[in-house]
Amino acid sequence: MCGIAGFTHRRSRPDPDLIQRATQSIVHRGPDQQGVYESDTVSLGAVRLRIIDLAGGKQPMHAGGCVIVFNGEVYNHAEIREELIAKGHQFDSKCDTEAVLRAFLEWDTASFQKLRGMFAFAIWDESRQRLVLCRDRMGIKPLYLYESGEDLYFGSELKTLFALPAVERRLDSEGLSHYLSLNWVPAPFTLAEGIRKLNPGEWLEWVDGRITHRKRYWTLQFEPDDHMRYEAAREELDALLRASVREHLVSDVPLGIWASGGIDSSTVLHYASEAAGRKLQTFSVSFKGRKFDESPYFREIAERYNTDHHEFDLNPEQDLADAIEQLTHYSDEPSADAGALPVWFLSKMTRRHVTVSLSGEGADELFGGYETYKADNYAAVARLFPSLLRRAGLAVAQMLPVSDEKIGFEYKAKRFLAGSLQDPVAAHLYWNGTFAQAEKERLMKRVATVPTGDYVDSRTPYTRPFANRAMWIDQLHYLPDDILYKCDRMSMAHSLEVRPPFLDHRIVEFAARLPQRFKVRGAKLKFILKDLMRDKLPQTILTRPKQGFDIPTHHWLRTSLKPLLLDTVNRESVEATGLLHWPEVERVITAHMDRRANYGYHLWGLLMLCSWMKRWGVHAGR
Repeated sequence: MCGIAGFTHRRSRPDPDLIQRATQSIVHRGPDQQGVYESDTVSLGAVRLRIIDLAGGKQPMHAGGCVIVFNGEVYNHAEIREELIAKGHQFDSKCDTEAVLRAFLEWDTASFQKLRGMFAFAIWDESRQRLVLCRDRMGIKPLYLYESGEDLYFGSELKTLFALPAVERRLDSEGLSHYLSLNWVPAPFTLAEGIRKLNPGEWLEWVDGRITHRKRYWTLQFEPDDHMRYEAAREELDALLRASVREHLVSDVPLGIWASGGIDSSTVLHYASEAAGRKLQTFSVSFKGRKFDESPYFREIAERYNTDHHEFDLNPEQDLADAIEQLTHYSDEPSADAGALPVWFLSKMTRRHVTVSLSGEGADELFGGYETYKADNYAAVARLFPSLLRRAGLAVAQMLPVSDEKIGFEYKAKRFLAGSLQDPVAAHLYWNGTFAQAEKERLMKRVATVPTGDYVDSRTPYTRPFANRAMWIDQLHYLPDDILYKCDRMSMAHSLEVRPPFLDHRIVEFAARLPQRFKVRGAKLKFILKDLMRDKLPQTILTRPKQGFDIPTHHWLRTSLKPLLLDTVNRESVEATGLLHWPEVERVITAHMDRRANYGYHLWGLLMLCSWMKRWGVHAGR
């Protein structure tokens, strides 16, 4: 696991310290080894966290007139190496970076389809003066881009680009508009004007001062097979999970498992225990004394598999303000997902014991695990009733007393009824998001040209039934740009590699072929996964209510985090955005503090935004 940075310079060779500064900005991603490569046309930098072949694998790596900087893990690199050796290639190391480079020398961009894993890399072909960038299929590893004149800049994090004088630090109005709706920024947008993300499953080629190709080497085909036999599908899922977890366990450094006590992480732990042949370490975060504390479940599963278990209790007595300040630095872009805070503490604890951890990310999106999928089904029924009746129900719900629960009944009722008045895609996004389009139009001086729901809708091919389409939307957008983004930044801030076995692309493609009834049946979520694990996991794990992995945002922003919120989200910081109306922000703060509404998630997003702009000196948007 590593971080990469680089840029082209056709007209004049830059200050040699420039690539060093860009590389040093992400040293937390790779504290074990750093290196740079410079030619008349390109500068490349890499930082390395040694996981495989600890002695070899130094970066940047050279072979056959090409240079690579690589971030990630390719789990089938040994198979690729054997195929290349048969073709006459000679290897100098046992690391996956060299396998990726030599595969490119043999098959060029066609090699990308052979790679199985999580990665983002850049290859410079000196003889052809050609730069090629590539990102993994699911967007597990990040890659940012910035074009200036004839030159292209790139890096694993925004920090690498902010280290370069050519890059302006200006707030992007379209990115902000989408952020306020979703709590995250959909690719290719970012919150920094001019900086964009390479899409998952995409590669890009730069030659002679321009981008000559930008293509997908993999596109998820969501084509449910209604004739699929259930028992055969169940057996195939069992085999796929067993193989993926086994591959994800390969490591030359200590490895553990993140265990929440939910079915996803417990499934990973089950197959890891089968394959490891040794005692595993597990890591969890508790919220002692809170209704959503999961410690009884993860302690049960840790005892079931006899793990060496570690846990951290997250409570208001922790130095939350300091942690949030650190989040601002390492988050790169602000994330309004309050789950980043427990992941921060979880990563910090985990890194004291291991360098690699497996996690359950992706299972909810693949197999239908979110409550929003039930809401989608219920809303379809609600829309059969006149909108006047639904508006009346919303008016009644507005009179319900505001609770301090993380996600209480009144919050769910208001969000559901408000969502039922929107079209299905906008409603699905709204239930996981914050500001509705009408609210955003009051909040912003200028919203995105295309409403967020329409933008996401236009990038997601149509499919029936809607629950399948909602899962497709989440896999293409919510998963890479929120869940995986959060996991990458919080873990790499502590030099920890996190691997999600559910996101092996073979499992993703398998899940896309499943009929909806195998995943969501009425109020039953993740049907096939729970059925598969029924004779493997304790019943309590299979039947327990789902808990979101985040903090009690509504309550903490009224209590322990209130001083930080009011000090950070004020008239000066809001007006500094150049894009937000302070009176509307003030109204939201006042309504939340007076307990007239629960705006905790909205305010968390504004807190992260204002903190980020101040930390990185981001200027007002145009």
